[in-house]
Amino acid sequence: MKRHILSGTLLLAVSMVPAIAGPSEGKEVFDKSCKACHGAEGQGNPGMAKMMKVEMRALGSKEVQAQSDADLKKIITQGKGKMKAQSSLSAKQVDDVVAFIRTLK
Repeated sequence: MKRHILSGTLLLAVSMVPAIAGPSEGKEVFDKSCKACHGAEGQGNPGMAKMMKVEMRALGSKEVQAQSDADLKKIITQGKGKMKAQSSLSAKQVDDVVAFIRTLK
């Protein structure tokens, strides 16, 4: 009986720990959802920028990296300027993309 209570307590504790954002998982999502406009390494797609008549900052730039994680999540989920919201992404996927963006410094 004691073993079952302990196991249940550990299972409950583990399930309450939030998932840790992963840059490698974020790269997979980035490649599927972001790469067409932002380029393979976040440097921006010049053809897309020209077509949309916008200036794309490299995601590794000081200006982008200076933004908070919350700001980046808001841009991803709500869009900004001509960038459309990526509403099909889960909260975990957004966290993973932000973690990947942080590796581009």
